[in-house]
Amino acid sequence: MDSFSTLIRTASHEQHVEAETSTFMSDLLGGRLGVQAYARYTEQLWFVYEALESGTEKLASDPVAGAFIRPELFRLRALERDLAHLRGPHWRAGLSALPATRAYADRVRECADTWPAGYVAHHYTRYLGDLSGGQIIRDRAERTWGFEKKGDGVRFYVFEEIPNPAAFKRGYRALLDAVRADDLEKQRVVAECKKAFTLNTAVFRALGEEFPLSA
Repeated sequence: MDSFSTLIRTASHEQHVEAETSTFMSDLLGGRLGVQAYARYTEQLWFVYEALESGTEKLASDPVAGAFIRPELFRLRALERDLAHLRGPHWRAGLSALPATRAYADRVRECADTWPAGYVAHHYTRYLGDLSGGQIIRDRAERTWGFEKKGDGVRFYVFEEIPNPAAFKRGYRALLDAVRADDLEKQRVVAECKKAFTLNTAVFRALGEEFPLSA
């Protein structure tokens, strides 16, 4: 029988590929969109991570979610430095969430408040994705828009407190495998992982509509 971490990874594979190969992401990574599109994407991430990280104090003592609350993963401060670099010192004044982003952040917050195991599904899809595919985005952004290597503008993708991402991910998967939940609850968590990818893809779709490539 597959481990819980394997179950999650294989069950959400299709959605993962769909998110990674969205038109907006392809255009962004292909250097076909300007830095404003990158800044707007970074802005949307702020809303999602604000939802992920604003309830962590309460979740830290939760028997299911508590083990996943790892300060070395937190991204909000890095995002804020990136936004100050991209948008200037008054970046908060112009901050706005797309409706798709709002729906995503609201779902994360709802899980954080009412269903810690569901919160773990969102935690997994975001942070493990950032540790993996996020590094490709950082490299492309540095080369396309001239950001300083691992500097302001791409700090979101730099996990300074995680020197060995591969070992960290192995430890994270071990935490998933150790989650105490019956099979039905695990299936619900897997379904929430799929939902997280769907919500994320909706944000990409909305960004693609906002930044269409002129034919």
